[in-house]
Amino acid sequence: MPSVAERPRIGVVGLGYWGPNIARNLDALEGCELAWCCDADDAARAKYSVVYPDTRFTADLEEVLADPGLDAVAITTPVSTHAGLAERALQAGKHCFVEKPLAQDAVAAERLVSLADERRLVLMVGHLLCYHPGVRQLADLIERGELGEVYYLYSQRLNLGKLRADENALWSLGAHDVSVLLELADGAPNEVTARGEAYVRDGVEDVVFAYIRFDSGLAAHLHLSWLDPHKERRLTVVGSERMATLDDMALERKLTIYDKGFDPAADTYGEYITRSGAVVSPAVPNDEPLRLECAHFVDCIDRGETPRTDGPAGLAVVRVLEALQSSLDAGGTPQPVAAGSPSA
Repeated sequence: MPSVAERPRIGVVGLGYWGPNIARNLDALEGCELAWCCDADDAARAKYSVVYPDTRFTADLEEVLADPGLDAVAITTPVSTHAGLAERALQAGKHCFVEKPLAQDAVAAERLVSLADERRLVLMVGHLLCYHPGVRQLADLIERGELGEVYYLYSQRLNLGKLRADENALWSLGAHDVSVLLELADGAPNEVTARGEAYVRDGVEDVVFAYIRFDSGLAAHLHLSWLDPHKERRLTVVGSERMATLDDMALERKLTIYDKGFDPAADTYGEYITRSGAVVSPAVPNDEPLRLECAHFVDCIDRGETPRTDGPAGLAVVRVLEALQSSLDAGGTPQPVAAGSPSA
């Protein structure tokens, strides 16, 4: 494992939609070196080799993995390739960052978690919202009991967005919200229901409504769509004492806390009165979540620490997505969520 002074050398695999953003942030971090960029597309390599003249470029992943001085790789390729490429990287002894989701099925995700554990390598999943300063503040509010008992959560991730052929709105958009819900919610998810429609491309749902129930009694609802007139990225948490909304599209007041709820009536038994008190919007740091995420990966390599979104966290998200997909395929029939350790 490299010392802090040695700076981890990291390679980026995939320079398509998201890879250039990862490369930009890794190159800007003083704590690491962007050593390699790998992509099969000649035009992509030619474009970014000008931007990063000190980085080596190749179309051959084996050339990257054969570098004995390379510490880690960041995999930012299409979802269908995540598990296979991550397994090759771990087998080569490289720490591994994998864009969300970790894999397309739980069996493949379990294999990666076990492999990383066996080889004592960092495996981190790019669940970006878990590093969002607003999400961190919201998690702190819940942990400190500021909202009281959390009753339910719901999220809206909508846009007239990019149509995809290799994944539906559940896997493309839902991975973001499921990762946050699993971090914020009390208990483990045990049952899910999902309904969706494929309006533009047959067999690829562009709108999905999902319901997740936890063993604690907490419930969560997701509205996911890339076929919508509004661009919304909003998460609402309803608690017994207060309620809060994180609106990532808001330029100001991204996080709003509402002193609203029901209080027992003082002069009657078993009746409640509504309470509508102050509304406050604490400042949310403007740090780029992706920069924070990349810095966290580098720190975990340097210090041998466990990432916030480690392999088991990524596996948990895949299990929920897999159950939701089963419900979609079954026309909305409720489905159980698999539980247990990676080796189960």
